Amino acid sequence: MHFVFITGGVSSSLGKGLASASLGSLLQLRNFKVRLRKLDPYLNVDPGTMSPYQHGEVFVTEDGAETDLDLGHYERFTNINAKKTDSTSSGKIFSNVLKKERRGKYLGSTIQVIPHVTNEIKNFIFSDLNNEDFVICEIGGTVGDIESLPFLETIRQIRNSTDKISSCHIHMTYIPYITTADELKTKPTQHSVKELLNAGIQPDIIMCRCDRQISKEAINKISQFCNVKKENVIPALDAKSIYQVPSIYYKAGLDTSLLTLLNYKKKKNKLDLKPWNNVVKKILNPKKHTTIAIVGKYTNLKDSYKSLSEALIHGGLANNTKVIIKWINSEKSSSNQIINSIKNVDGILVPGGFGKRGISGKIESIKFARNNNIPFFGICLGMQLAIIEIARNVLKLKNSDSSEFTNTKHKVVGLMTEWQKGNKKIQRSIKSQKGGTMRLGSYPCIISKNTFAYKIYKKTKIFERHRHRYEVNTQYISKFNKQGFNFSGMSPNKILPEILEYNKNKWFVGVQFHPELKSRPLQPHPLFVSFIKACVS
Repeated sequence: MHFVFITGGVSSSLGKGLASASLGSLLQLRNFKVRLRKLDPYLNVDPGTMSPYQHGEVFVTEDGAETDLDLGHYERFTNINAKKTDSTSSGKIFSNVLKKERRGKYLGSTIQVIPHVTNEIKNFIFSDLNNEDFVICEIGGTVGDIESLPFLETIRQIRNSTDKISSCHIHMTYIPYITTADELKTKPTQHSVKELLNAGIQPDIIMCRCDRQISKEAINKISQFCNVKKENVIPALDAKSIYQVPSIYYKAGLDTSLLTLLNYKKKKNKLDLKPWNNVVKKILNPKKHTTIAIVGKYTNLKDSYKSLSEALIHGGLANNTKVIIKWINSEKSSSNQIINSIKNVDGILVPGGFGKRGISGKIESIKFARNNNIPFFGICLGMQLAIIEIARNVLKLKNSDSSEFTNTKHKVVGLMTEWQKGNKKIQRSIKSQKGGTMRLGSYPCIISKNTFAYKIYKKTKIFERHRHRYEVNTQYISKFNKQGFNFSGMSPNKILPEILEYNKNKWFVGVQFHPELKSRPLQPHPLFVSFIKACVS
């Protein structure tokens, strides 16, 4: 078993997550068994209560962990479902240490970063493994940040351990281009590696992010001053599509450099990049185009809806179609501005979210889609808002709303107080703490035959990932059914509506779950395939 540690320097947002995912994919294509993990230095226990503007989307795993969006990249590139044990943070590490101290696990010791915190990080790295060939551990943040120090110290200890643990360290940096000098500058990379050396770590491979070709002179300089062989200085150039990245890194020699460092023969386990090449070919040479409006309140940061935008691309791949996303901020736009923005789109999607801000704009867009027979897709909160819009304008239930927003007579959407998780009954109240208390992870949904949802899924039992506190009030189901709005998917106990459809329109579907979390470029989610098909036609 080999451990690959990936750190970043000079700047954040260099693409360490994509590099980790792409390396995992390349190793998979060589028939190695891989596992990818993320260690975040922030002091939050998880990103579940963090603003999407600060952190991007919260990616939910099958077993209900709220994690960094990079785990979405891991899943999409390797098709391996991540687990709770694949994501941690400084907050979670410190919390575990303090809980152990309170239970007397340390036998009266003075609790310190070394060895107690670093040992807890090691426990995470080495736990829940199952004979993987490679365990790729991405360290969030930037080398030099004070929060990263315990993680770097842990890596140093592992690499200098007498247990002879096989490991490799990859450091990703940024090579800026100075326009006035017409020159690429390597000094930031040299200083970043110096920071690593101060932490006692010599990188084995340096990945250089750059927006243009890196000259041999620059590579030689990095090799000389960073004490890394020239063949292990890997250009990591910008790509038109993220799905080109595995091919780019393969051509740059990332996987062969790693295997050589770990004493694998280069000729062994040749890989076939055809699957990725086919994906890229379809993305760069579409036969059709379609424009989808995403009406949300976090649209100023596209990473807030990362899995969603990727799932739309996947749906486009299945239809040989380029999906053009039109981002519409429901909070900062008036109703008239929103209507004018969505008049000429081919489809409207209202994603998940929380809170009252921007709700009226989303409801107006749903009403416009329903009245004008424009394909509509509501996800999580998007489905709940469709319920509210229909209740107000079709069922004529005055002041219908969600109990999340207001205390009104017709609460067509309300707080879930209990639900079933396997054999366990989970209960919540309005007073429950915010973090980690939602209906999280994969749950079954039973689809009725002879419905539009059944036509899409072609099965009666599905499993989808959830992240919500509120649910459709089942007391109103019969009123919706009488007007042609059918709940074609329900929880097995018939308590929680999961799928809403309106067959009088071309494509009108709302789902309580998050199908975007399970979509893959090589296995697009059927809902997105069907949605894009309707938008194109």
